[in-house]
Order: sequence, then structure tokens, then C-alpha cells
Amino acid sequence: MAILDSFRLDGQIALVTGAARGLGWEMAQALAEAGARVLLHGRTSEAVQPRAAELVSRGLAADSVGFDMSGTAAVERAMDMLLARHGRIDILLNNVGERDRRSVQRIEPEDFDRLVAVDLGAVYRLIKRVMPGMIERRHGRIISVTSIVDQHAANGSPSYTAAKGGLAALTRALAAELGRHGITCNAIAPGFFATETNATMTQGEPGAQRARRVPLNRWAEPKEIAGAALLLASPAGSYINGHTLVVDGGISATYDML
Repeated sequence: MAILDSFRLDGQIALVTGAARGLGWEMAQALAEAGARVLLHGRTSEAVQPRAAELVSRGLAADSVGFDMSGTAAVERAMDMLLARHGRIDILLNNVGERDRRSVQRIEPEDFDRLVAVDLGAVYRLIKRVMPGMIERRHGRIISVTSIVDQHAANGSPSYTAAKGGLAALTRALAAELGRHGITCNAIAPGFFATETNATMTQGEPGAQRARRVPLNRWAEPKEIAGAALLLASPAGSYINGHTLVVDGGISATYDML
């Protein structure tokens, strides 16, 4: 297989959660352009349907699906529908994540529990649903988006930090357990990305100061996450397992990270 061909995903079915915008949208595009049929998830189908339609208009294979990741029953119903309609999920890309920037002194236990339920618990439920088919076919790719805070905590966001740290640990545990079945489990840890969600953080002198702390001296463009996702999803990354691929411009290699 030629090296560029090893990045192809022809015939694969990929579910990308949180695909309506930002990093999820960029990763969904990359998988679709590589030949996968991409199921783009949003909180509602209406929120993500225009994105799926855009991919289809470009001659790519895409569908939209909407469900609330905070509801166990909603996740189960959606997965029942997806597996009945498409038969399988070859690539699961867990991108959905909520963030609460309140400090440990301000965040209430119920809010902590709710965020961890979405950022970690719901991911586990999705993995449990796609895993049997992957084991049966002896092939699968499970990719979860964590964060550089899973290794380097910052002031504030204790619930987000705990959830992402847990997701990184879960990724390693799954890699150790599922590798024998031909399934790779990896994570992507983004750094400072200029997404819509982070728009206010990129502005003015505070935004410039954050950029200067990155060795590349800038914020990342959302599209710069796409290559990492494609590598881990494709045959090109077939021997990468249990790894967190940090995409942060080098900031986690410095002492002045956060």
C-alpha cells in the first residue's frame, strides 16, 4: 500500500460526536474527505444537518444524528437507531465535551457530577455500544478528545480536568484490553485552538499573552486538528495504541504552560 493510500478510509463508517462546529467539524470533514461515511452528531439533528448537507454537496458521504449526551435513554435510543440503520460503527470519535470554569470552591457537587456524566460517562456508554461489533469484526478505532489539562492542571475547571483526566486513563485501559481484538484506542489532547467556543479568550492582550506562551507563538486554527484525527483513524496509524497525541504547538513541553 502506498503511503498516501494508507490514510484512506473508504468503506468505513465513522461517528463523530460534537460535529456541528469547531474541532468536531474539522475532524468530521477530514474523515469524510478520506472516504468514510461520517455520521455527524449534534445535540439536535437540526443543529448538525446543514453540516452533513455541505459534505454531501461536495460529493462526500454523510448523515446527521441528534441526541443529548447527558441523557442515558437518549444515547441508547440513538445508538439503537444508528446500528440498525448502518449496521456498524468502524470509527468512534468522541469529541463532545462540556466545560465549567468555576473553581472547586464555587462548583456544586451536582454540577460536577453532570459534567463528568457527559464528558466521561456518556463516552463510556458509546464505547460499550460500538465495541461488540468491533470485536466481532476484529477491527475498530476509538478516538477520544481530551485536553492538555489531563496532564497539566490549571486554576479553575476541576470538573473538566477530572473528566478529561479520566478519559485519558480510560483510553489507556481500553487500549490494553481491546488491542487483542484488533481495536486501537487513542486520544487527542488539543492545546490553544481559536474555536468559536474560545473566541473571547483569543481577543486583545490576554489572547496575545496566551499565544506568546506557545513555542509556535500563535493560537491554532481549528483545521490543524484534522491530521491527528485522520492518522489515528486510518491504517497509517494501525500500530498506535494507548497513546495521547498532544496537538498544542509545544506548550506542554514548557514550564510556562498554563
